[in-house]
Amino acid sequence: MSKHFENREWRDLSLPAEKRAELLLQAMTLAEKVGQLGSRWVGNDMAETEKPAEEQLNVAPMQDVFTAGGSVPLAEASRHGLGHLTRVWGSVPLSVYEGKAELLRQHRVVLDRSRLGVPALVHEECLTGFTTYGATVYPTALAWGATFDPALVERMAAAIGRDMAAAGVHQGLSPVLDVVRDYRWGRVEETLGEDPYLVGMLGSAYVRGLQSSGVIATLKHFAGYSASRAGRNHGPVSIGRRELLDVILPTFEMALASAEAGSVMTSYADLDGLPAGADSWLFTQVLRDEWGFAGTVVSDYWAVPFLASMHRVAATPEDAGALALAAGTDVELPDTIGFGAGLIERVESGELSEELIDRAARRVLLQKVQLGLLDPSWTPEGSVGSCDFDSAENRALALEIAERSVVLLDAGTALPLDRLAPRRVAVVGPCAGDPRTFMGCYAFPNHVLPRYPERGMGISVPTLFDALSNEITGCVYEQGSAVLGDDRSGFAAAVEAAREADVVIACVGDLSGLFGQGSSGEGCDAEDLRLPGVQAELVDALLETGTPVVVVVVSGRPYALGEIAGRAAGLVQAFFPGQEGGAAIAGVLSGRVVPGGKLPVQIPRHVGGQPGTYLQPALGSVESAGISGLEAVPLYPFGYGSSYTTFEVSGLELSAEEIATDGSFVATVKVRNTGARRGDEVVQLYLHDVVAQVARPLKLLTGFARVSLDPGEVVEVAFEVDADRTAYSGADLRRIVEAGELEVLVGTSSADLPCRAAVRVVGETRVVGHDRTMVTPVVVRRNA
Repeated sequence: MSKHFENREWRDLSLPAEKRAELLLQAMTLAEKVGQLGSRWVGNDMAETEKPAEEQLNVAPMQDVFTAGGSVPLAEASRHGLGHLTRVWGSVPLSVYEGKAELLRQHRVVLDRSRLGVPALVHEECLTGFTTYGATVYPTALAWGATFDPALVERMAAAIGRDMAAAGVHQGLSPVLDVVRDYRWGRVEETLGEDPYLVGMLGSAYVRGLQSSGVIATLKHFAGYSASRAGRNHGPVSIGRRELLDVILPTFEMALASAEAGSVMTSYADLDGLPAGADSWLFTQVLRDEWGFAGTVVSDYWAVPFLASMHRVAATPEDAGALALAAGTDVELPDTIGFGAGLIERVESGELSEELIDRAARRVLLQKVQLGLLDPSWTPEGSVGSCDFDSAENRALALEIAERSVVLLDAGTALPLDRLAPRRVAVVGPCAGDPRTFMGCYAFPNHVLPRYPERGMGISVPTLFDALSNEITGCVYEQGSAVLGDDRSGFAAAVEAAREADVVIACVGDLSGLFGQGSSGEGCDAEDLRLPGVQAELVDALLETGTPVVVVVVSGRPYALGEIAGRAAGLVQAFFPGQEGGAAIAGVLSGRVVPGGKLPVQIPRHVGGQPGTYLQPALGSVESAGISGLEAVPLYPFGYGSSYTTFEVSGLELSAEEIATDGSFVATVKVRNTGARRGDEVVQLYLHDVVAQVARPLKLLTGFARVSLDPGEVVEVAFEVDADRTAYSGADLRRIVEAGELEVLVGTSSADLPCRAAVRVVGETRVVGHDRTMVTPVVVRRNA
């Protein structure tokens, strides 16, 4: 490789990174600069081609847009250099040895083919861990949301980052910071919940963890993707500017301000007709000019040619490339289609300014300098290390997250099972016997391995039946039904097992997949919130036996449980708890684990209860009861979660009754474990703006703290609330802090807020920007 680096000033380590990137940029031809904006996905060419198209389970069947880039050999794609190598590890099941060899091979092609020998940056998916064969599968993001534990999420992300860095990966395509707006959307499982503050806090923690290991985090999907009409994937988004500013964008803004995320990914969505990837207001005015973002913007896969093929705002992929580049996209993923020769031709003809090419290439090169890819000592061989993707430490961490994410909705008469000492337990339901039901759609076993059934899971994943059998004797299993389909032939055996049992564990929910191959996941949207397939009928048949039935829902979205809740002997919700999910759920059922998870989304009462989140103004909320014939109250509210012990939150005190519009106050409460077991409680502070310029949600989560308490123990939890935390987009869309009365509400869910007080904000209205305070610090004092 030395032939590429002789007398190159940009390899001088004594120079600032920005200077080195600029020197390299100046040494490049136009074609070489454009090469840095592209990518190549070699692994996606390995799809099973001898099968009929309708039988193929491609990693990404959306590729059938303008596929010219996908047929270009890597050597040809690298002729002028290359920006990214796409999913070397994450496309086909490779052993560690095979993965390293393939990575080195692709690096060598890029280095040897191009004049300057600039290495390509390697990116991979990491939504539930490193998406590669044999890697630990952690709980999905919605389960992280249920932990309400940023420190734990940060530890997990650091572990994921360490594995990726050891594999020579430079950038991870996570976290998803979309705020849930419609539970029917298939990608709810990938989100952190329906509240912007919760999403922003946990997403920022993930960014800090991943980037602490030297892997760039990518915030996605910018912006509005989760607000599609009727919850349909790739659906148009009808959203007002205020909702965008106050609900959708703050999660991204927080992760940039507090965690300095290095990359942002474009959304597929169009917002009121304008595709996000063509929106210079989003990607230049807001992201760059207002927020000061200096990292790279990468396209979602094929989002650039989609501007032509799907959105029809460009005539050709080449026109789409020019449009996306001008709006602010720096790198096209996963293959170069719109960011290729068409950009060069438009610059040479005068249609496109070369400065736009330079702007994007400069950002890409700066990241490569910062990652050490342009150091004299860098080699492909030196970029990979010792790899153990499913270590004992990983699995222990996955178990900890899973246990802390399980939400006990109702202990009923049967939970924990140890108090019943049952002689015979009938474990029924598709999610009790299939370990893939514990995983999200971007977990390798669900994302890639359906194309390679002979390779198995690649990791050990005990089923719930296996795990429960390790905790309790006398367990028998009957599937009853599949997750999807209308086959009821297993009902009779399941009902018979239930009649002969002392208690039934009915485990129902989702099987995640891609593009219609599952009940949850990307492209697996739901018509309504009824349990998939005939599972609701199965549960009903079990309940009719008279045997106590504990219903466990393992899912990627909340389902309507109103017809089940009052009849079940216990009710548990687990959002895709990952590889160790069986042990975590079994521990909660047996009583070994005291549950402390909280709902990051509501549990609806009725199957048609959409759209709806807890972020409702008075109009359309429970306060407007009687105006509509539809019930507005959820079965279980946002932030709710029960336990095997009890807690009391009391004694709310405010440090001031009045603050200035640039002031702050401290809200303090005492939390006591009034039960007999050690357990966790999540103390939640909400604010209600009594009178505002525009209709505001009745309450907004403004601070939270998860605390662990021994029986009888008391702690004091203090929230430092800055006036900036009351900011919202006023009538003229400027973000303001204004005078008025605020209600301060503290409790254990959005509907259980026993502690209430008021504070008055006084003074002139302030306009605030990106430098405002976005986080509410919390101090927990023990021995209170």
